[in-house]
Amino acid sequence: MRLAVVQAPAQLDGSAARLNWLEGCLGEIAQQGADLVVLPELFACGYNIGDALISEAEAADGPVFAAMSEMASRFGVAIHYGFAERDGDKLFNAAICVSPDGEVLCHHRKLTIPPGFECDYFTPGQGCQVFTYRGLRIATLICYDVEFPETVRHVAAEGAELVLVPTALGADWSWVAHSMIPTRAYENGVFLAYVNSAGVENGMEFLGASVVAAPDGVEVVRAGRAPDIVYADLDKARVTAAQTLLPYLVDRKAIRF
Repeated sequence: MRLAVVQAPAQLDGSAARLNWLEGCLGEIAQQGADLVVLPELFACGYNIGDALISEAEAADGPVFAAMSEMASRFGVAIHYGFAERDGDKLFNAAICVSPDGEVLCHHRKLTIPPGFECDYFTPGQGCQVFTYRGLRIATLICYDVEFPETVRHVAAEGAELVLVPTALGADWSWVAHSMIPTRAYENGVFLAYVNSAGVENGMEFLGASVVAAPDGVEVVRAGRAPDIVYADLDKARVTAAQTLLPYLVDRKAIRF
């Protein structure tokens, strides 16, 4: 599988501008042979937008999904995007992956809401899905979710070989992107794609530093601080090799406390 990691500019204002920007990128992404495009946390509306999260939120099958599905079909790529989801009177920090055929491959709601403004808007989600695309078993976690070793261990134990993590990591949290994320990949023997925004949005500076870490903890590709699109070619044989060399997922069952 070829993964396109889209480190989008944070300052894009509103869903229309964001969808238009993505549409302008997808031709080149398709030419580069990408199978799956991964976008940052809350890409469809923006992250640090205050009460606009309420007005921008929509149903999982709303206008943003329709636009993403159409672009996935037109450009022949799967698109994994973050958005603010409205379900009744609740809002969720969510992500959907839509295939070129319009199939919803994954719908994940952020499990853990971090301290700060998100607590004023979002309800925690529940549960994780593992889906198969282009021969890889894939799971989604969102930002703060991945900072708990239990979550990555859970989806790895469920068979995930690739974990997609859209994030909105601020510039003060470099250690998470540079040290924690490769460690999460290494300790579970999986690929981990951590996809951030770049630039400044309403006074919040994002770190950028999106990364795809391999099952042995090696960085396959790393973005800088500016908006960028980087590519990673993933071979599931690296998952098998890493989990055979260091069978953490098996040997943990023998631990007695």
